[in-house]
Amino acid sequence: MVMVMGEEAAKSNPKLTLLPLIALIFYEVSGGPFGVEDSVRGGGGPLFSLLGFFIFPLIWSIPEALVTAELATSFPQNGGYVIWISSAFGPFWGFQEGFWKWFSGVMDNALYPVLFLDYIKQSLPLFDRFAARIPALLGITFSLTYLNYRGLHIVGFSAVLLALFSLSPFLIMALLSIPLIRPRRWLAVDFGKVEWRRYFNSMFWNLNYWDKASTLAGEVENPSKTFPKALVGGLVLVVSSYLIPLLAGTGALESSPSEWADGYFAQVGMFIGGSWLKLWIQVAAAMSNLGLFEAEMSSDAFQLQGMSKMGMLPAVFASRSKYGTPTVSILFSATGVIFLSWMSFQEIIEFLNFLYAVGMLLEFAAFITLRLNKPNLHRPYRVPLPTFWAAMLCLPPALLLILVMCLASLRTFFVSGAVILLGFILYPILVQAKNKNWILFEEDPPSLYSTGWQQCHSVISELTDLDQENKDVELLVSSPFASVEEELSLVQSDS
Repeated sequence: MVMVMGEEAAKSNPKLTLLPLIALIFYEVSGGPFGVEDSVRGGGGPLFSLLGFFIFPLIWSIPEALVTAELATSFPQNGGYVIWISSAFGPFWGFQEGFWKWFSGVMDNALYPVLFLDYIKQSLPLFDRFAARIPALLGITFSLTYLNYRGLHIVGFSAVLLALFSLSPFLIMALLSIPLIRPRRWLAVDFGKVEWRRYFNSMFWNLNYWDKASTLAGEVENPSKTFPKALVGGLVLVVSSYLIPLLAGTGALESSPSEWADGYFAQVGMFIGGSWLKLWIQVAAAMSNLGLFEAEMSSDAFQLQGMSKMGMLPAVFASRSKYGTPTVSILFSATGVIFLSWMSFQEIIEFLNFLYAVGMLLEFAAFITLRLNKPNLHRPYRVPLPTFWAAMLCLPPALLLILVMCLASLRTFFVSGAVILLGFILYPILVQAKNKNWILFEEDPPSLYSTGWQQCHSVISELTDLDQENKDVELLVSSPFASVEEELSLVQSDS
């Protein structure tokens, strides 16, 4: 009964439209220039930071966004990359992808309540005390979790308003900085102070997660057309939100690279505009972290919901509230955030970057594999390149991923290895629990995630009888999770 009500709520609640989806993608990837200060410090000055935000989007962000656009429109259901990997390599690797990405997402989300208080404490030192900080962290986490529970459309429009508020002070700062800018300052670099691990981790963290919004593709209105447009809009917004403040701040101030730490843009605002602009940037930074939390929480929760509908996780993760939101999945993700919030900023970034890199390598491999093995898959948006050049498109970002992993510390290798091993152990345990009926799983869901290919075959047969001219439908039985999406996508393309 609860499950049925949840499904009705999911259908009756408003879908995400273009503008809220752009805002969610913006917050999945960026949230504004808060945190890019570390790239100036790690790069030994402005030059490498500015070059990085010009070059990295070309070799990393654009290829990842293009791959996401093709695969998200081919499989427009909640679960995103879990479905892509399952279709290409089977449910075992689909589950591993989901576990790695969910774990890295929860680690990422643990940063934002901490960063929120880090900005607030500059004006309210009370929150630097342990006795006040812990209740505040819990209160922020619970409040934002409740907002996610109330509905994804609320989260989407909240993200639009937060983005407008958070970016406004930087537009003002950029205009005020024009008389103060000296272009020679952009070329400054101290090679003796370059920290490559810090630099690459900062650049990678500030430009990744383009694929994250795909996990809630089932909640998007007309995803085949909306997703590609939203990714283009998000890309322009993200790159602009980094480069404009960096060009203004580094061009107007002649400061040491060591001064560029988290929160330094507030000091830049003080120098350029005065105390009012500093305060505005501090408040905007704090609010931006709330938007980042909301976007990440939504994606993590709907990913678990999609995995449950595929039969990979217990059915309880697929249950929805009266607002259409996956209640248990939201609570599970929030619990992970609370347990991981004790880690330091640099530790979290390095750990989540490593796990994210492993998952992205698997996504690029799935993209190429699906091009080769399933050429007839209905692709509403297709990267406008033949398969060979599409593979070449993935090569530079794949090399960057390997570089980021190689720069990781020994501790990161051990921690990430333990998480990967845990995923390998969890999968057979869940399969056994499902086979033995120890826990309730979605055995015969009324959706394209049906765990049996026989049911899909009967559906396809009925639809084919209605349309004898449909020649594109193929029955693929390689995996109970792998082929269902493709078959129904083919049917939908012809109907």
